[in-house]
Amino acid sequence: MTVVALLAAAGAAKLARMDNASYLSALTRAATTFAAVITLAAVVASTLTTLLT
Repeated sequence: MTVVALLAAAGAAKLARMDNASYLSALTRAATTFAAVITLAAVVASTLTTLLT
């Protein structure tokens, strides 16, 4: 899941830079995306664990 989160963050940063955002803004968007994907993965894993046990 970490690889998926890193790829999503890299994509968000690339899109931000293509949108003429500064490097700091692009890094912020990448960090936010990374955190969101990791959080979503944790929620899905927790839900599946609850449903399957």
